[in-house]
Amino acid sequence: MMADKLVLGIHGSPHREGNTAFALRHALAVLEQEGIRTQYIALADLQIAPCEGSFACRSGTCVHDDDMGSVCDALRACDGLILASPVYMGMVTGQLKVMMDRTVLFRAGSRFELSGKVGAGIACGGFRNGGQELTLQNMQTFFLQQDMYALADGPRYSHSGATIVGRAADDELGLQTVANLARRMAAAVRERR
Repeated sequence: MMADKLVLGIHGSPHREGNTAFALRHALAVLEQEGIRTQYIALADLQIAPCEGSFACRSGTCVHDDDMGSVCDALRACDGLILASPVYMGMVTGQLKVMMDRTVLFRAGSRFELSGKVGAGIACGGFRNGGQELTLQNMQTFFLQQDMYALADGPRYSHSGATIVGRAADDELGLQTVANLARRMAAAVRERR
C-alpha cells in the first residue's frame, strides 16, 4: 500500500445500499488493488444541516455543530476524492449538494484548503441518457470551485466521469468506466506531492 496516499469516497445517496454504494465500493476496491488507502463515507448515515450563507466560517468555524465536522476532517486528510450520486431530477442528490455547500468553509477567507487535490465523480441513473452527464458536471463544478483537479474516466470512453445505468452489478460497461476512473485516480494521487 502507498501508506501516504488516501482516496475518500463519499456516497451521496439517501439510501445506504443500492447502485451508487455498489459502484463507489467497486471504485474503492480497484484503488486498494492499486495500493491506495481508501475511506468510505455514506451521507445517509449523517446529519448535516444546510449552509445558511452567513459566512461566519470566515473565522474558520461553521455555525453548525453537526456531522459535517467528521466529513471536513476526512476531506482535509485525503489526496483524492470520489463523489458518487444517483441522478435526482437531472442533478446530484440534495444530501450531496448540502455537503458540497457546507465546504465553503474550505475557501472562505481565501484559504482554499482543498486546492490541488484530485476529484472524480460517479453518477448512477435509471436510463442510458438519464442525467448522468449533468450530475457529473455538478460534481466537476464543485471540484473546480475548490481549486481541485477534475478527472474524466479516460480512454477508451473519456467522459465526464463514470456512469452506471440501471442495476450497477449488471452494467458491465458502466463498471468498466468506474474501474477506469479509479485507476486514473490512483495514478493522479501517486503523482500528487
